[in-house]
Amino acid sequence: MTVQVTQEQAEAYQRDGAVLVRGLFADRVEELRQGVEKNMADPGQPMATLKPGEAGRFFDDYCNWNRIAEFEAAIRDPGVAEAAARLMSSDRVQLFHDHVLVKEPGTSKPTPWHTDGPYYFVEGRQTVSFWCPLDPVREASLRCVAGSHLWEKDVLPTRWMSETDFYPGDHDYIPVPDPEAEGMRILEWEMEPGDAVAFHYRTLHGTRGNVTDRRRRAFSLRLVGDDARYVERPGPTSPPFPGHGMQAGQHLREDWFPVLRG
Repeated sequence: MTVQVTQEQAEAYQRDGAVLVRGLFADRVEELRQGVEKNMADPGQPMATLKPGEAGRFFDDYCNWNRIAEFEAAIRDPGVAEAAARLMSSDRVQLFHDHVLVKEPGTSKPTPWHTDGPYYFVEGRQTVSFWCPLDPVREASLRCVAGSHLWEKDVLPTRWMSETDFYPGDHDYIPVPDPEAEGMRILEWEMEPGDAVAFHYRTLHGTRGNVTDRRRRAFSLRLVGDDARYVERPGPTSPPFPGHGMQAGQHLREDWFPVLRG
């Protein structure tokens, strides 16, 4: 099944920085679940997400597509690249990285509000992340602030465990806002396995904690388009990709970051 992104969805993505695409990965759900189990059994670059004493388990790992065949198969699905191209209004679609996030039952800690862009070494107007749950989502959902991708400045990147600035020194970022207290429009959807929220790298987002008795497994895919270029940051990025050898202003190197369309 190939899901066609409508003109209305593409316009909503450009306007709001986030849109729901029903069933984008519907044919890949069982395959991706198998991939997540392999990933959890043999992590690549797992990140610490919970402080001592915090309830539950939050598994968080990325950049495993080239060693987990189930992830690569989903990433190279032409329908996914076509959807990304339409949302980004881009001929070219290039992989940046994959990301797995699993909140086990009783993991009450929410994922803090943040934007992904400042953590990355790539910038451009044409970017998209797909967040695809592999379990039905009611309470432990992704939340996106409508229009935040159009803000003049980026949101301050922080280290979630230590609650310190991600990069040293002074930077021209805005403080992390409190969207609910400030009355911002928050987009949030109930989702079925295989649905996907598409959101821009500069979109402010976070997720609720999982206080249910059900797992919440999610597969995320980060893609870039025509105008995306490597940029220098004031410190190691996340993901870091050591030894990449790229220079500011270049497209991401295609042997590390495959072109999926265009």
